[in-house]
Amino acid sequence: MTEQNMLAANTAGVAIHGRRNYLIAIGIMVVALIAAPFFLYPVFLMKVLAFALFACGFNLLFGYTGIMSFGHAAFFGTGSYVVAWTMNRWGLTPEVALLAALAGGALIGLVFGVIAIRRQGLYFAMVTLALAQLLYFVFLQAPFTEGENGIHMKGRGSVFGVISIESDLAAYCFVSVVFLLCFMLIVRTVHSPFGQVLKATRDNEARVLSLGYQVNRYKLIAFVLSSALAAVAGGLKAVALGLATLHDVHFATSGDVVLMTLLGGLGTLFGPVIGAVVATSMWEFLSRFGSWVTFLQGLILVLCVVLFRRGIVGELAARLHIKL
Repeated sequence: MTEQNMLAANTAGVAIHGRRNYLIAIGIMVVALIAAPFFLYPVFLMKVLAFALFACGFNLLFGYTGIMSFGHAAFFGTGSYVVAWTMNRWGLTPEVALLAALAGGALIGLVFGVIAIRRQGLYFAMVTLALAQLLYFVFLQAPFTEGENGIHMKGRGSVFGVISIESDLAAYCFVSVVFLLCFMLIVRTVHSPFGQVLKATRDNEARVLSLGYQVNRYKLIAFVLSSALAAVAGGLKAVALGLATLHDVHFATSGDVVLMTLLGGLGTLFGPVIGAVVATSMWEFLSRFGSWVTFLQGLILVLCVVLFRRGIVGELAARLHIKL
């Protein structure tokens, strides 16, 4: 066997092994989703899944493309408001409302991307933050958002007008299916030729430019896709909790998604999911400690940073020599 054939065989073996790891990890995640309602409150689980999708969409942009956005709450909040408003005023079913949220997030992401995509590094991050703050004040002043009161939904409705998701368990099943579909889309995107160009751009943009790729176009597509996924996540949060508020579009929410992604593992597929689980659990269960909650959250985050420098999943994958 020639050296080239041996190299090709080894590469194929690594690819098959990596695909098997992903399938095992996805299988474990599906089992966990099925078992979770027997141990935890479905509304809390839906909130976790919404933020997990938010973090996964952000990770597609930051972890795999190398673009830092400080304004992703704009898309999350847009999705939340679109779902709440269209279901209340137009009587849309949940799946159609989520499609409307996806379209709205993609449209705003396209506008933001066209303005900001030629900037790099901190300048790009600051432009996205400024644009997101402009949108925040639009939502604050617009009459349809009901200002600081937010939009309270009349109900969760029925999927396809047939399957009611008014009960928490039924809504959890719906949110879980949407999350899995979006997660598989992200997995497919990362492993596609398009995803390989994004990762190459992250690692060496000048080299990719020299090969003739229109880097800004790839960045813009990634930004729009990430924005659309963030909007779907915001829509899921609205379905789960029954309301859309200004906090969904506040800059603090943009910071939350950065924290989740870094905590779980930047540039890993499953890292943002774990990061969202840890962060949401902290906010939910540490609130009972009153004034100590901030100290405890900070202590836990410091320990995670010290013990898991590459994020929880990133560190685990590195020690086990696998890709996750």
